[in-house]
Amino acid sequence: MTETTKAWVLHAGPERPKGVPAPRGTLVLEEVPLSTPDDHEVLVEPVVGCWEANMEHALSRSPVDVARQRGEDRIVIGTCGVVRILAAGASVRGRPEGRLCLWIPFDQVDEHGYARRICAYDAPGSPGLLASRFVVPAGRLVPLPECSAYPPEQWAPFARYFTAWDNWRVASRCWEAQAGARWSGPPLVVGWGGGVVFAQLELARREGFRTAMVSSRDARLAEIAASGAEPIDLREYPGLNYETAKASGDPTAMDRYRDSEQRFLARIGELSGGQGASIFLDHIGGGLHRVTLKSLARQGVVATVGWKDGMRLWHLRASECINRHIHVNTHAWREPDSPRIARVMEETGWFPPYDGQPPTPYDSIPQLAEAYAAGTLDTYFPLYSVNR
Repeated sequence: MTETTKAWVLHAGPERPKGVPAPRGTLVLEEVPLSTPDDHEVLVEPVVGCWEANMEHALSRSPVDVARQRGEDRIVIGTCGVVRILAAGASVRGRPEGRLCLWIPFDQVDEHGYARRICAYDAPGSPGLLASRFVVPAGRLVPLPECSAYPPEQWAPFARYFTAWDNWRVASRCWEAQAGARWSGPPLVVGWGGGVVFAQLELARREGFRTAMVSSRDARLAEIAASGAEPIDLREYPGLNYETAKASGDPTAMDRYRDSEQRFLARIGELSGGQGASIFLDHIGGGLHRVTLKSLARQGVVATVGWKDGMRLWHLRASECINRHIHVNTHAWREPDSPRIARVMEETGWFPPYDGQPPTPYDSIPQLAEAYAAGTLDTYFPLYSVNR
């Protein structure tokens, strides 16, 4: 008899004509097959996971129905978290039973170590953290320090920090390539998005940049201020989404957009001494991308990782060339850098804040998914527990 384990699964959506949106998916608790690890694999159990944007993409079936893309009737999602080793194959070394590890959810990587496909998302046949146990290659695990000063709850959002490290490395080097040391006063880095931006701004402050982050929730604005960044309340610029204003057909909507844009650009000017943002971390895109580009200084860099709001972005190529704007687009991080980034986190304390609140219990994960989709969560790092 095939061994099984329980998992929250997402079933493939119904077939539909091209252009017809698919209905939102739901998580269903079921039993899924559990394989036996071979000589180079390990059996793990998730401990704490962090809800990710790609999990919402999967449930909303946007931009694609990933289960259908994978050719499977059902899939298990969950890409970011801490796992515990239960058993290791005969050839596995340095991965003892009971050791806590970060699971690097890369299925295929290119010749430079960058991810092509991600487990628990677009990689066919891959496992996910919403299963109570699964088997992975031993090489995809990064052991946590045995006496780490930080609990698994702070390690669980590691993929956002690894992604932040990689994107910031590229963006900051691009800015340095043009700006060099010729700059009056601390250059400004602005960001909107979620946990990745939050992590990147800490790296920027450590390198001497002034930082600002945009949000529309009181709790997040307070957290931004506590981190050392300048909080910018998006609610003060209610018409700032250009695509929404344009699509409304209401001429007053465009008037509100222009007013919000003018006041937002004035705020960026105040923070940057009139120069504009040296680097703008735009991990939302969509209707906000227009004002992102207008906020940039000459020789500025706009950096994007992911596509939370809009996959398609538009810009005036001539304007971007004349202003020498560099557009940086990255995805995930380089797999060989994983142990190094983990060491940087442990040695420097570069971690998300944690108030000691317990993660969402395993049985309540569907409710966590609904709250994330509704945008009612105050935290940038929504945690859930599996085997706790």
